Amino acid sequence: MLSVEKVEVAQLLQESLSKMANMDGRGTDIRLMLQVMGGLLTETAFFFEEPDETLQACFTKISAVLGCDAYEGEMPIWLELDPVQIDLYTERGRELARMAMEDWADCEFAFVDMIVMMAHHIMVAWEEEGIPRSETFRLLIEYATRCMCFEIAAQELCDVLIEKKMGRDGWTLGDCLGGLSGAAGWRLAKLNLLQKKLPKEQAFKPSGIDLDYLVTTMTTEAARMGVPAGADWRFGMAANDCPANPPIELLNGVEPYAQLFFSAVPMRDMKDQAVACAKAAGRMLAVLATGDNPEIAPVIAKPLAMMAITETYNAFWAGY
Repeated sequence: MLSVEKVEVAQLLQESLSKMANMDGRGTDIRLMLQVMGGLLTETAFFFEEPDETLQACFTKISAVLGCDAYEGEMPIWLELDPVQIDLYTERGRELARMAMEDWADCEFAFVDMIVMMAHHIMVAWEEEGIPRSETFRLLIEYATRCMCFEIAAQELCDVLIEKKMGRDGWTLGDCLGGLSGAAGWRLAKLNLLQKKLPKEQAFKPSGIDLDYLVTTMTTEAARMGVPAGADWRFGMAANDCPANPPIELLNGVEPYAQLFFSAVPMRDMKDQAVACAKAAGRMLAVLATGDNPEIAPVIAKPLAMMAITETYNAFWAGY
């Protein structure tokens, strides 16, 4: 039996999904709505001890109520998954789940069933408009899986550097931040160089993401974890005509652990790896620059992170 309050929460949750994915003058962007739903599912899975297994169980439940499996064919090129956007909108879904769960804390399993039925209702309604449920289900799985991978990457990369590099090699939190930021910039430079070398017949493929777009992931994650927002991210950085000075030693210290993690997950797409490193850097920045007595003041730590990601990208993009 559901209380009136729980029913109202379910209704408000669905309304919030629609509002977050609403594009002014163009209606609802289904991809954005599915990304928010993917975040809802992922955060729900983290309520349990084995979140990866819980997420797979949620997919199984949704498949059962939909009466179909997810589409397994090739996805169109125009639907190429954008990891920065996925991280942004799935995190909004995770926040929605945390707020909604306050009224469902007495029964996580009922909350899972509510999310499953809401996903079923939405996807069936879309099918009546000509969008097959198997295809929307496939996208939901893709978005939720990436959301979980990004979260686990942020946790694991930060934890392993604190344990191995700080505990064994004498690194500081600032060193860890510089290494993670550099790892994100290096991957973005490598990605864009690879895109530049594509043969002409593949030139229509979406190009690599730019640096400012990637930085959004780092800054948003840092702000989400408590770092004061503001316009001081580039304060004191070197002018554009100065030679690039990437933190090569720190980058080399991070890379073995990053490569091992991305091989184990596995996370093969260079864009996903760049976003995962940027997200981890934002979280490390929060560890470094928040609290009553931060190790480094935010006004100093933020430009340090920005310098590491920018200098590394510029150096490798120019053929350092």
